[in-house]
Parts: sequence; C-alpha cells; structure tokens
Amino acid sequence: MTGPAILVGVDGSDCSLVAVDLAVHEAALRGRPVRIVYCDPWADHPAWAHNDPAGELAGGVLSDPQRAIRAAIDRANTDEVPVTGEVLAGNPTTVLIRESADADLLVLGHRGRGGFPDLLLGSVAVTVAAHAACPVLITRGTPTTGGEVLVGVDGSPSNHAAIGFAFHEAALRSVDLRALHTRRESNITDHGSMAMVDSGSEYVEQDQVLTEALAGWSQKYPQVVVQRQLATGRAAHALVAASDRAQLVVLGARGRGGLHGRRLGSVSHAVLHHAACPVTIVHDVSQEQGVATT
Repeated sequence: MTGPAILVGVDGSDCSLVAVDLAVHEAALRGRPVRIVYCDPWADHPAWAHNDPAGELAGGVLSDPQRAIRAAIDRANTDEVPVTGEVLAGNPTTVLIRESADADLLVLGHRGRGGFPDLLLGSVAVTVAAHAACPVLITRGTPTTGGEVLVGVDGSPSNHAAIGFAFHEAALRSVDLRALHTRRESNITDHGSMAMVDSGSEYVEQDQVLTEALAGWSQKYPQVVVQRQLATGRAAHALVAASDRAQLVVLGARGRGGLHGRRLGSVSHAVLHHAACPVTIVHDVSQEQGVATT
C-alpha cells in the first residue's frame, strides 16, 4: 500500500482506541497504511532533551506513551493494512496539526484521557478539526451498519470540498449519499422533529441550491445513489436528527456565514458535539487561500 497514511492520534484512553478502529477501517477502504502517534508534551521539557521520548524507563519498564502505542497497535491487529506507531514530542494540537499536512485523513477520539465527564467533545479534537491540513474524522456515537453517508449542503463555495469527499466516501462504502440542505422559512409544515419545506418558491429556491452544489459530482460518481433532502429550521438540528440512520456525517469546516479567521463554523461545531455517528470535517484549502474552486 502506498500514498499518504491514515493518521490517528492516541493518548491511552478508550476513546482513542475506538479512533484506531475507525482508522483501520478507513485505511482498508482506501488502500492506505495506518500511522499511530502519541503526542507527549513532556518530551519537550529540558530534563528530557537528550532522551528518546518513545524509549523504555529504567529496568525495561514501558513509559506511558509507549504503553499507549503498544495498546493501539495491538488493537489494530490486522493483516489488511500496514500499521506503525511512534511517540512524537510536543503539544498534541500543535503536533497533530503539523503532521496532518502529510496525511490522507486524521482520526481522533471525541474526548481524550483528560476529558471532563460533562464535556461532549475534547479541546484537542475541536482545535485540530478547525485547523488541520487534511480531513479530520472524529469518533461519535455508533455508525449505523450499512447506513448512508450524510453531507450537509449550504451552497457556499467552501462547501465544495466536503461534498466531493462525501461522494468519495459513499462510493468507497457502496452506500447511498444523503445531501441535506436547510433554510429558515416561515411558511413550513412541521413533521415531527424536522420541518419539511412546503411546495412553492421556497422549495424551488432550496432545490436549486442542492442542484448547483451537486452538479458534476453525480457524473464523477455515477454509482452513488443520491437522496436529496430539503428542510427548514436549524441546520445543526436537522443534521443531528438525520445522523441517526447514517454511518458517517461529512461537513465543511465553515459555512456560508463563516467569519474570517474562524475555521470551524457553528453548525459543524454543534454537529461534532451531538451527532449519533462519526463526523468528518473537511476544509476547502483553495477557498481558504482565496483561490476560486473550479
């Protein structure tokens, strides 16, 4: 297997071992190797400046980082994909963002070893998802076996990369793609937890947003069946509700209302906290650099 690796960050927590499971699954789908890393901030301390951060302690005792790497490699335990593990010195967010530049995908647990019970998403996951140079897959809930891939569509240029990524994931998994677009309107009919769009001008306008956003991708991925869904109300609520029947949610990092300098939009932030299945955040690098997407 060649090409950029699937990078997965571990810290010794059970949640990070679930991230290893997801990383191995993605690597098998994509034909990529898995690279497991443990980021050790203490290895930057002057007292450890001349020591190998992955090395054994006196008497052959494994360090905490090395134990975490060993556990992660044991968890991977597969002949399907090559798996390597290493300890890297530095702050986890800084190191993971740096290493993401050479990765095909970065996989993280939604909460680390030091997470507070009441927090739904750890600070490392939030920060890395906002700034990584590759798509970031965050563990959430339980993927629905055979479930669809769900992508949020907002019609913004920065959403283009997320839609393409979602098509690719649906093709790899041989499942349907649900493209969901929402807009707040007053003329709606409430159906349970999600308000569906009435026929008329609102429907036509929203349907056009979907049509334009999906244009070209269906031709590139003719094997992917697309389920188009239009709704009104809060986008995050609609996406979280739809995630119940999905195996993966794909979102752009920033939506139409994203503020300059803020790399993770409010919808992506909310869905990361509450989705019923794993969530991938995709940055459109060309848009962030001011280059028009073709």
